[in-house]
Amino acid sequence: MPASAPTILATSMGFVRGDRGPADLRPGPVFELAAELADAGPQPRVCYLGQAVGDQPTALTAVYGAFAGTRFRLSHLALFPMPNVEDVRAHLLAQDVVWVGGGSVANLVALWRVHGLDEILRECWQAGVVLAGVSAGSICWHVGGATDSFGPRLRGFTDGLAWLPYGNGVHYDSEGQRRHDSEGQRRPLMHELVGNGTLPTSHCTDDGVGLVYRGTRLVEAIADREGASAYEVSRGADGSVREAVIAPRLLG
Repeated sequence: MPASAPTILATSMGFVRGDRGPADLRPGPVFELAAELADAGPQPRVCYLGQAVGDQPTALTAVYGAFAGTRFRLSHLALFPMPNVEDVRAHLLAQDVVWVGGGSVANLVALWRVHGLDEILRECWQAGVVLAGVSAGSICWHVGGATDSFGPRLRGFTDGLAWLPYGNGVHYDSEGQRRHDSEGQRRPLMHELVGNGTLPTSHCTDDGVGLVYRGTRLVEAIADREGASAYEVSRGADGSVREAVIAPRLLG
């Protein structure tokens, strides 16, 4: 059964890392939520899209390893050097969940448009396939957000698919992101982009947090850890920027 309404799960969460290196992954609780939202049954069909990192074989191997021995039936769609699936539309429409990995959101969206994948994914969304993802796989569904797609200095990105009429801030306020970004936190840039009108009202997520949309309406925030939050960043009539916490539901 497909989802009861067009559903997007936009997150700063996903796989849980083990202690045996970067390829030691297992699915986090967000995947069970995605299957529940899709009304997927006992063997949810999940298709992984890794275009944000150029369909790296190492990333693909790690994802297949993460799902090995689970109840999920994993497939993937690669576009490098050419599509690995003969009928891309039929394959994606047959899924319960499409999961989009992180990386460069600018490259991701540009490549999808070249292949017409944006139109196919919109059809999937309307048909009840749950569209989900982390980082670039979160920003892509929105108008845009803060990104390091163009280099270590964070920049605003406004060329998202914009099915969700909001900006999106991922890795919003985390220790790991402060170490990664040469400019520091992403929070100040999101405030700047909303304040100057580059982005509309924006929904942002700390690491470990996701957003559930039914149609274009945000229905809840969810988290896989304590102490992390979601936020709505908006611009007041006087040009001031306001930030409101959206308390997440903790996943079991």
